[in-house]
Formats: sequence, C-alpha cells, structure tokens
Amino acid sequence: MKPRIALTLGDPNGIGPEVVLKTIADDALREAAEFVIVGNEPVLRQHAERLGLDAGEVAVWEVAPGVEAEVAWGETTAMGGRLAMRAVERAADACLAGEADAMVTAPISKEAIALAGYRTPGHTEFLAERTRAEGYTMMLVRGGLRVGLVTTHLPVRAVADAVTEEAVLDKLRIIHAALRSDFGIERPTVAVLGLNPHAGDGGVIGTEEIDVLAPALEAARAEGLGVAGPFPADAFFGRKSYERHDAVLAMYHDQGLAPFKALAMGGGVNVTAGLPIVRTSPDHGTGFDIAGQGRADAASCREAVRLAAEIARRRAG
Repeated sequence: MKPRIALTLGDPNGIGPEVVLKTIADDALREAAEFVIVGNEPVLRQHAERLGLDAGEVAVWEVAPGVEAEVAWGETTAMGGRLAMRAVERAADACLAGEADAMVTAPISKEAIALAGYRTPGHTEFLAERTRAEGYTMMLVRGGLRVGLVTTHLPVRAVADAVTEEAVLDKLRIIHAALRSDFGIERPTVAVLGLNPHAGDGGVIGTEEIDVLAPALEAARAEGLGVAGPFPADAFFGRKSYERHDAVLAMYHDQGLAPFKALAMGGGVNVTAGLPIVRTSPDHGTGFDIAGQGRADAASCREAVRLAAEIARRRAG
C-alpha cells in the first residue's frame, strides 16, 4: 500500500510551507507515500520562489479559490489563521471521506486562528471535534519514546482539577488501544507520572497520587491494561526509565513535552491518538522568527510523514 497523505501548509507566514516543500523533495518519502498539499497555492508559490524550492508535480487542494494571499513573513494575521484552519478542515474531511489515508499538519499559530474567529486551543481539540472522536490524547513519538498527556492546552492553574480518576483511566485506554492498533505492540505497558513533586511524597506534597492516580491505575489493571506508577516526574526521564515501558502518560503539557523535546532533538512527531483518522505533525511551532530565511529544519516533518504512512498501512491491514 502506498498511502495518500494530505499535508497542510500551516500558517502561511511561518515555516510550515518551507518544511512541507523540503519534505516532499525527499525521494525516499516519495517512494513510500503519495502527497497532496492542502492550502493556498499562491502562498506555496511565494515560499517556493523566495526559498528556491520546487513543489514538483504534487497536487494541491486549494482551500481559498481565487484568493491571492500575500505572505506576511513572520507576522501574526487573521488571514494566516484562516488559511491554516481551512487547510486542516479540508484535510480532515478528506480523511473521513477516504480521499486521503492520513494527514500531516504543519504548525499553526493559536493567536492567528483566534484572530480568524476560531475558538479552539489547537489542532488536537479541533480535530477531535471535527471527527467526532469519542476520546483522544496528544502523544509525542520519537522511536520507542512515546509520551501521552492527560491534559493538553490548559492553564497550569486548571490542571489539578482536570486530572481526575476518569480522565486518567480514559487516556490510558486510548494510549493502549493506539499502541496495539497503530504501533503493533501486542501487550503494551504505560508508565504514569505523578502530578506533584516527588509524586506527592506519600501525601506530604499533595494527595492526588493517593486519591486519584492509584485508583485509576487499579481500575486500569482490572481491565487488563499494563500500567506502572505513579513515578516522580523529575527523575523519570533523567534515569531513562521510559526505556522500560512502551509509553509514558504525563499529567500536563510541559511535564511531558519539555523532557520529550530535549530528548527528541527536533525529530519528534505529534500523533493524535484516538481519532478515527490518522493525524501526525512535526513537534515544533510556526518559527515566525526564521520564516522565509531557508533555515527551517524539516527533519520532524519528514518523520511525521514516515510515521503517518506506517500507521496508515498498519490500519489498512
């Protein structure tokens, strides 16, 4: 199977179009997958001309017919947010309809999409709603290192209230299902991080580990899920404890993503587990500070394409 992958351009004023152009130029990836670029063709042309990159013969699904959008290099604009999200909508709908086997999303600006009138914290939540997913979680992947999150784009002050027994158990179910269906791991184990420093130190620095996490882990084991923890988050990654497990469940965004990105060194991939479609993305942002300079590293985007193709083939059987 040679899966068809829809690549969205992301925010037109950032590095998304650049990393997409660099990715589709990879001969090995062209052998592994068929590409469709989703976005505004004039934006793609401006990036290609400025950076001396070639879009080749790849098809483009236009999301704004008749709109000759002007790239505002490195700026946050409502137009940028609008074009970025139209591409996400088109790619998601194509995957749902069977027109594409997977989607890979270049970075968007949360500020820009807010200016465009969208009320969503990011790709993950938007795609879950668009595809009517019953449950989902953000999972970052680099080889055997896989980190999922209980909460994603929440203010830190709201995290503790959102970490409930039901939420933790739900994410454990989703991650286990993804590890089996998308990564081919028959009997996965997931390490769960504590919410508090030192995993609460027996209740001295918070009781969520006792009141919330322990019951969630017990319930998961009763369902036959392989789980361990809760582990103190500060030492877990430094000791490479993740190597003894198939995935890690962190309680909040920076608890999981800060160590992941330090270890992945620009080659990580964001996977939305639990969706009825395959969606991956690079693990970096819009790069407004280097937009249009030809300095963007496409390694993470290439890895996102490889993983999307692999998951699509696995799901197809």
